[in-house]
Amino acid sequence: MSLSNRHLLGLEGVPKEDIQLILDTATTFREVLERPIKKVPTLQGKTIVNLFYENSTRTRISFELAQKRLSADTVNFSTSTSSTKKGETFKDTVRNIEAMKVDMIVVRHESAGVPKYLTKISNANIVNAGDGLHEHPTQGLLDMYSIREKTGTLEGLRVCIVGDVGHSRVALSNIFGLITMGAKVSVCGPSTMMPMGIENFGVKIYNNIDKAIAENDVLNVLRIQLERKAGQTIPSTREYHNYFGITSERIEKNNKNILILHPGPINRGVEITSEVADGPYQVILDQVTNGVAVRMAVLYLLGTMH
Repeated sequence: MSLSNRHLLGLEGVPKEDIQLILDTATTFREVLERPIKKVPTLQGKTIVNLFYENSTRTRISFELAQKRLSADTVNFSTSTSSTKKGETFKDTVRNIEAMKVDMIVVRHESAGVPKYLTKISNANIVNAGDGLHEHPTQGLLDMYSIREKTGTLEGLRVCIVGDVGHSRVALSNIFGLITMGAKVSVCGPSTMMPMGIENFGVKIYNNIDKAIAENDVLNVLRIQLERKAGQTIPSTREYHNYFGITSERIEKNNKNILILHPGPINRGVEITSEVADGPYQVILDQVTNGVAVRMAVLYLLGTMH
């Protein structure tokens, strides 16, 4: 079994069989992470570069751990210490890295479309670790894996993505992936945070959080991205919390069986209360563990393609 594409640029248009294969392979690697020695020799001799042009804690560490668990050689590139500060172009940076004979590039960039551009100027396998407001496919995959792990299936499941959908690449990857896997997807949040034409993606739109909690099996709660001007789309974070915040009271009143996800980092007391973030309904830290397994699966499947 192998993937139909040698890059992972997004989940839009990725066939169901590919997503299924990644999730099933991640299950195998999830077991590896429980062993005393959490390492397999699968990608020994492969060199992977982490090309991060944007700040990241979780995603970068998760990819780095996944690479080390697979015995690959890992090189971290950080723009703050690179020649881009001296005016070197992105293309020249990539060509120089390419000349060092790397096998795979994991890239995060503030501009949408950079991973796709990389496929044109590099022979390496490209993995998108988040590009602008476009997609974040491995986050979408680890969210789906975490849901499937708890519910057993994605088919027919009702999943609502709550919050700042307009600024979220996680939301798009979730929408594409979940719909492909047969889930019923909806979004909920202030109309100012909804992208134009969101209904064209085949999602239901809620503007009442209580109704969304009552009618769904899973909530994927997004961070309010204050650094991406999200603050300008709401009167205040307090008002946002009053209307759309996920609280224990709301869960108790509307749906005690709901499963809560959050891609992190969490703005506690804004989109979700600490009580919920640390409570019995959530799988937030499971998502982090599963992220390593899912990224191992992606790197393995791409790294062993012929």
